[in-house]
Amino acid sequence: MPIITSKLSLNTKGDTDVIDITSEVERELMDTDLESGMVTIFLPGATGGITTIEYESGLIEDIKNVFEKLVPRWIEYKHNLAWQDGNGHSHIRASLLGPSLTVPFVQKRLLLGRWQQIVFIDFDVRPRSRELILQFIGGGKK
Repeated sequence: MPIITSKLSLNTKGDTDVIDITSEVERELMDTDLESGMVTIFLPGATGGITTIEYESGLIEDIKNVFEKLVPRWIEYKHNLAWQDGNGHSHIRASLLGPSLTVPFVQKRLLLGRWQQIVFIDFDVRPRSRELILQFIGGGKK
């Protein structure tokens, strides 16, 4: 089976910035010769995560609030004491969410639910330039 790797560049705001990347993943899929298979979206970094949600303003605010309650930015983290960069909470939040997601596709369509979008969440404390790796595996028409 062919494996096709591409990259997706993002500029983020940091501070639990939730970015819908569904259309970019779909666009990359269209640029392949693959009809059916899977795509893995992976962040090579330790302060962001990837998941699926219904991308709407209320839920985006809810996600930010939940992460603030689960892993508050204001408590003392040993990471902050060691590195003085203030992003200990960012690392913990990212580890809870995870750095990758795999989505199947058929007939060049991602098999997402009606209200389901792929999102990247940047938990770091400052704006960042991020590069996500997309790896498609599958086959063409038979």
